[in-house]
Amino acid sequence: MKKSLLALAAMGAFAGAAQAQSSVTVYGILDVGFQGYTTRGPFSSSNISQVKTNQTRFSGEGSESTSRLGFRGTEDLGGGTRAFFTVEFQLNPTDQTLSGNNGNGLFNRQTFVGLAQKGIGQAAIGTQYTPVHLAVARTDPGQANNMIGNVIYAVNGSTGNGQTTTAYTVRYNNALTFQTDRISGVQGYGIYVNNDSTSSATAAQTVNGVLLSANNSISTLNNTALGLGLNFNGVKNLNVDAAYQTSRSKNMVSASYMSTATPASAVPNSVNTVNNFLGTSLNMTQFYGAATYDFGILTGYVQYINARYESALNTGMYLQRAAQQIGVRGNVTKTIEGWASAGNGFYQAALGNTFTAGNQNAKQNFTGYQVGANYWLSKRTNLYGIFGSTQVSSNNINVSEGASSYGLGLRHTF
Repeated sequence: MKKSLLALAAMGAFAGAAQAQSSVTVYGILDVGFQGYTTRGPFSSSNISQVKTNQTRFSGEGSESTSRLGFRGTEDLGGGTRAFFTVEFQLNPTDQTLSGNNGNGLFNRQTFVGLAQKGIGQAAIGTQYTPVHLAVARTDPGQANNMIGNVIYAVNGSTGNGQTTTAYTVRYNNALTFQTDRISGVQGYGIYVNNDSTSSATAAQTVNGVLLSANNSISTLNNTALGLGLNFNGVKNLNVDAAYQTSRSKNMVSASYMSTATPASAVPNSVNTVNNFLGTSLNMTQFYGAATYDFGILTGYVQYINARYESALNTGMYLQRAAQQIGVRGNVTKTIEGWASAGNGFYQAALGNTFTAGNQNAKQNFTGYQVGANYWLSKRTNLYGIFGSTQVSSNNINVSEGASSYGLGLRHTF
């Protein structure tokens, strides 16, 4: 009897120890407030006139941060090995479709599971952030907020036009990633994506049970991506990031690439939205480099990005976007934090031999700036105000365009 009691006690202690080695954390952000935006752009493809749009509203899309709900867990497997996972969804607190996906399901921000080994690094599989986005998150003065004016993280999800990223790819599905442990201030990150499918079908024609002909149809969908990133913080107050990623997307039916037809224009028809005139078969390359330095009273930022989107059907058809930006961020007082950024860049499009000679090439320059401030009520809760503006020059296809936006809100992290 005593042995049984001792065994039960030992089992209970072991179960308690095992449970202590595992943990699950619930986390998230709720960002709500008041937003306003103004856009100025072409009214029609003839570009004879412009249309100006103004809108104000209470919104839960998040001017400073996208609202989200996440679960993060880890389990100690012993010997310096651990298992981990992350599941994170987007939220729209002021929308009746709380998931932010029109009631069709939760929008997946990132979901992955992986293994880590102390002294080596970690690997994971799932929907994950790209090397470029991880680098931007460390080196952007506006911390990748959702307002207009940031020429690096060109996302306008809170300005009425949907969340469209034209500067770079934020996340990949079906991704295998590897991250090294930090050695002498250097940490590496890699990502590989493979999502291939091939299907075939045979259409047979028979008369009185006799096969007269057979047509074979083969459909191939090929999506691959590869990316590498390096982060260095081995010098006091200095952080340096460099990231590169490339992807290929091919849609082929019966050995013929399928591509969408003509575009409305050769360059963006709104500040942060690019027309897809390249089709469904695309080759994309994106490079990002940045550095930050903490001067004590504030931190300085320098950023550069270059992205090229090329048709797999015709390498003479491409869209290129490049931009550079500088900024500062720091505390004015113990409770007031401010930041500012300014930058410029260009869009360039070449349409190969598809269109008339007068419209084969087009280029537009753009500028942008942003200012913002946080008033910290606690470590987790802050009031904020953000204003941003951008302007795009005219060319032989599009007239000048521009937009500005502001957001006032309350953000709580948990």
